[in-house]
Amino acid sequence: MGLLRNGGYWRWSAGVQLMRLPNAMAPLAFTMLTTATTGSYRLGGVMMSVFVVAELAGAIPGGRLLDRIGVPRGLVLMLVIAGAGFGAVALFAAYGSPAATLVAVVIPGAAAGGLSGGFRALLAGTVDAADLPRAISIDVMILESVLIAGPAFVAVLGGPFWPLVVMALACVLSAVFVPRRQVAPKHSERSDVPLKACLPWLACMFTVGLLLATIELATLPLVQRLGAPDGMSALVMAVLCGASIAGNAGYAWRGTTGDARLFLAGFMAGGTIVAANLGWTGLVAGIILVGLCTGPLATVASVNLQALLPESRRSEGFSVAFTVQAAGFGLGSLAVGVLPLWLPPLFGVVAAAATCGMLAVRARRAVVGTVSVTS
Repeated sequence: MGLLRNGGYWRWSAGVQLMRLPNAMAPLAFTMLTTATTGSYRLGGVMMSVFVVAELAGAIPGGRLLDRIGVPRGLVLMLVIAGAGFGAVALFAAYGSPAATLVAVVIPGAAAGGLSGGFRALLAGTVDAADLPRAISIDVMILESVLIAGPAFVAVLGGPFWPLVVMALACVLSAVFVPRRQVAPKHSERSDVPLKACLPWLACMFTVGLLLATIELATLPLVQRLGAPDGMSALVMAVLCGASIAGNAGYAWRGTTGDARLFLAGFMAGGTIVAANLGWTGLVAGIILVGLCTGPLATVASVNLQALLPESRRSEGFSVAFTVQAAGFGLGSLAVGVLPLWLPPLFGVVAAAATCGMLAVRARRAVVGTVSVTS
């Protein structure tokens, strides 16, 4: 109940959801823009690729910059730049300059790279440590709504340029909601990131992206494999989203961190069942297992990363984590495109098993260290 009355958390939540809205709108917005201005949707796909590459390239430098100049001030600066970038994209497209439009899309992409890491770093000072798992779970549930609302919002707005205008305004409004709690940059105390200790949790983030991509992008061929009409793929996605929301709701209600190996085991079971082609019962059961474990696994990884990251490197550290998750999603997407349908989910299963092994070794070393210290 303390979290629900925390005005700082809901201010942070408003800011972070407004920051995410342009990303959710971008694929359809870019496609509509280029179709209207050039007659081809293909440039929209190229624009989205350029945007994502710029975002990934800017993530770590952006996180590093936020840690150095102060996270609240840096977030406001980056959000204003991103908003101006979306405005520039609309302007160049309106004047019929495809090349300039492609260059302009780099601006919001690069500026947005460190935003997720910066907002996540601010959360540490917005809620108590005891409320952190619940706060992240609630945030992931709201994120599901943003991902659904983004494309729908583009369709409702209509016209090729209005979505870009709204994306720019969302960035500016997000800057208004950035929590102003200022932590002085610690130039003289920039501790090293304990990369070795962080590896298992980064592996969790990678596994989430990898397995989720192999299922989300394969919903259409999965239902076609069962001889069902293409429209059933929407039902499969609804089951996945519903299971994810239910998993996050249950995790938020519990409010404790939990053992990541339990959720990784759910990933292994769910991915194996999906790959095994056991009919509709197997597909639905496997997808429900993956959905139930997705949010809790990402939350556990995020909470443990926060405990390991020095306060002066949190934006950078979380930017690395989001980049690793995006890399997993990208590799999963590539696997679906080039490999037999049964194989991509098994990559997620292998990644989950390897991560589980890393966590088991880490736990065993912790016990051995405790015994040796005690003795």
